[in-house]
Amino acid sequence: MNRTPGDEDDLGDMIPFQDGDDLPGSTEPEPEPEARTAPGARPGHEERPAPEAGRDGLAEPDRQAAAAAQPGPEERVAAGAEPGSERRAAAGAEAGAERGSASDEQPPSRPPSHSPSEEAAGDGVAAGRRRALRKVGVLSAGLLAGVLAMGVGAITVVKPYLSPDDFEGPGNGAVTVRITPGSSAYAIGAALAEAGVVASAQSFVNVTEQRAVSDRLRPGHYRLRKGMAAAAALDLLLKPASRVVRRVTVPEGLRVQEVFSRLAKLAGLPVEELRKVDKALVGLPKYAPGLEGFLFPATYEIEPGDTAVDVLAAMAERFEAAARHVGLEEQAAQVNLTPLEVVTVASMIQAEGGTDEDYPKIARVIYNRLAKGTPLEIDSTVLYAQNRRTLAVTESDTKVNSPYNTYRHKGLPPGPIANPGEKALMAALNPAEGDWHWFVTTDPAHRITKFTNKESEFVRYREELNKNLGTR
Repeated sequence: MNRTPGDEDDLGDMIPFQDGDDLPGSTEPEPEPEARTAPGARPGHEERPAPEAGRDGLAEPDRQAAAAAQPGPEERVAAGAEPGSERRAAAGAEAGAERGSASDEQPPSRPPSHSPSEEAAGDGVAAGRRRALRKVGVLSAGLLAGVLAMGVGAITVVKPYLSPDDFEGPGNGAVTVRITPGSSAYAIGAALAEAGVVASAQSFVNVTEQRAVSDRLRPGHYRLRKGMAAAAALDLLLKPASRVVRRVTVPEGLRVQEVFSRLAKLAGLPVEELRKVDKALVGLPKYAPGLEGFLFPATYEIEPGDTAVDVLAAMAERFEAAARHVGLEEQAAQVNLTPLEVVTVASMIQAEGGTDEDYPKIARVIYNRLAKGTPLEIDSTVLYAQNRRTLAVTESDTKVNSPYNTYRHKGLPPGPIANPGEKALMAALNPAEGDWHWFVTTDPAHRITKFTNKESEFVRYREELNKNLGTR
């Protein structure tokens, strides 16, 4: 039986050669030439003389029967047996059974040589070693290829960071890029790359980190060029002149309509759009009846694309910041006023002018008159009622029918008459100490204001004002 074993356990039951093979040490007589093969016998199995009893006391047929009782080729060998050893053991057992006791009693006539099965086993071991070596070689080549592939992949991944694409020179053409608030250096680089300003976002990040200027980058619209080196683009972003922005300064004391006219002229916002803005979208304080008094005077940067709502909302937000700074809502009660009334007083202080040192004194005059129940008689309220601007207030002006006419109505006007700055707000909350009941800006050109608690002095101060104005 020379089939290939179907199971590893079959290896020990295989017979690697036939009975007629020349076995080392065999004393079996050679068969006669005319001997015939028995019917059904395998080739090479000739008829033999009657078997003699061996050392084990068994005749050859009995020994063959005993051998038949041993596990056959299809039966499994014990677990852990070595495949080559089973074949040799089986071969030796069959040879011994066929040779009988003679082979056991006589020593071999010549030194034993390797049987074909042993040579085959040796060849198998050698072949196995060669296959193992080939596998090791294949694995080593694969491992080397893997390492090389990893190296190439790592270089591919790291290269954009170590040596990112970058343009050379200052670039050309013109392009406007918007940097949004809170953008990181990489986000700015990505915006620049998308606009074609720089070759890659990482090139911009690298130069920004090398110079350690990330904290100097500001949001806004910037006029740049296409195809710029990352370093050149960074230089322009750090220059205020590169920003595409309109800076509009709103002075203290302007009225709402005057603020609108200034924004239209300097920012290009149509007056009608400003007038139609829904006040609910501006973000006014809850106590504000309208825009007047709450469009904080300051310098504003108006970006391309900013709408009327955007600008007015920024002004209202700036007022809220100033109100928090001076503690407007918390301290209003200390002067027996509501937050709206504080803003109203501050607007009159701002409209009357004078120097910063005069503001707390003007506040004291207003509070002294309120305490006595005397009409405030503030000229700026009369002019507000008439929508006029002049330093020469006449007797007829003081008779205008308006709730804002503080000559005719006691107490504060219904609301602010201008947009006060932070110093006027602070003065309204912190009036100076004094018993003054009148004040007159006797020299507007030089911002000279005089205070008194005597009516006769007040009359003299008025004459001085008229003289300086040339209305006397």
